[in-house]
Amino acid sequence: MSPARRKIDPMQGRTALAGWVGGDRERSTVATAVRYSLEELGLVAPGRSVEVRVPPYGAVQVIAGQVHRRGTPPNVVEMSADTWLALVVGELGWDEALSSGSVSASGGRSDLTPYLPLMRSPR
Repeated sequence: MSPARRKIDPMQGRTALAGWVGGDRERSTVATAVRYSLEELGLVAPGRSVEVRVPPYGAVQVIAGQVHRRGTPPNVVEMSADTWLALVVGELGWDEALSSGSVSASGGRSDLTPYLPLMRSPR
């Protein structure tokens, strides 16, 4: 399987993520930061056994294992953009997000702990 083609320029993605960390909540900034970080997750956890959803900005299938092809996947993780980005930069821990109800995770492979944080917050 070849790596996925990028849709978000990495420089623009990092800039948007830094903007979000700095308090920029403009829709375009959040959208770029989310899409960039979902692409990054796809690179560090390639596969198609878990679907990570951050509506309305995007979704990605990740983590090696049984491939899902039709309907709702058995392993789904869904959350808001702010929750996702806080997890990405390490401002929020996976267990804390789950216990607070900020993350909806179903299926035995839906634990993203090994992959988070993707990047460290410059704060």
